[in-house]
Amino acid sequence: MNQGLENKRVLVTGGTRGIGRTTALAFARAGATVIACHRTDTDAAAQVRRELEEISADHLVTQVDVTRQQDVQRLAELVDERLGNLDVLVNNVGVDGQVAFGDLVSTEWDRVIDHNVTAAYRVTHTLLSQLADRSSVVHIGSSVALRGRALGVHYTASKAALIGMCRALCKELGPRGIRVNVVAPGLTETEPGAGMPAAIVERIVGMTALGRICQPEDVAAAVLFLASDAASYISGVTLNVDGGV
Repeated sequence: MNQGLENKRVLVTGGTRGIGRTTALAFARAGATVIACHRTDTDAAAQVRRELEEISADHLVTQVDVTRQQDVQRLAELVDERLGNLDVLVNNVGVDGQVAFGDLVSTEWDRVIDHNVTAAYRVTHTLLSQLADRSSVVHIGSSVALRGRALGVHYTASKAALIGMCRALCKELGPRGIRVNVVAPGLTETEPGAGMPAAIVERIVGMTALGRICQPEDVAAAVLFLASDAASYISGVTLNVDGGV
């Protein structure tokens, strides 16, 4: 599955917790050189830094707020300094939001859209010239984009927007051999019990064909597949990782 990932130059945004953390470590273990960025300087960031350094001193964890253009520009300069170009870009940064549509104020709409859509645009656009020919861009979406979710109109809309962005961008970048795809997880256990009441988790798991909750490792495996040579003719797809809901 990880064919051809050795020596690949990889950037993972939101790379110190949950899906991002697991993905960054998986790339490093597959032989890639990884930059993982994060917004908040926490114990989680320090832990990922230690784990990556144990694999190789070439990896880097850096503090960047991808909702700020000046930070993204600084990230591009760091990529140029440390890696030169990128073979893989994983746009993982995202936030959730649960509120009834009637109570959805514009500041909350803007917060979710900015983190989940505009950040992916901002990073990809700024780093466009640093994407190597035949590189891979992977957005982390959500399976709710195709189903919808009550109390999450803005979240659902933001993840659906990533699918549209992927479909259009793959056509623009295809002449350079750059592939653009979306991985769309279902409810993922990035913290114990996915941070939700047990009854809700049980109901969601009961809807899945495989009868279990998604793990970060399940999502990371899909990302690595799409970034690998094994997926060299796959572009513009949304790969659901939801256990068959």
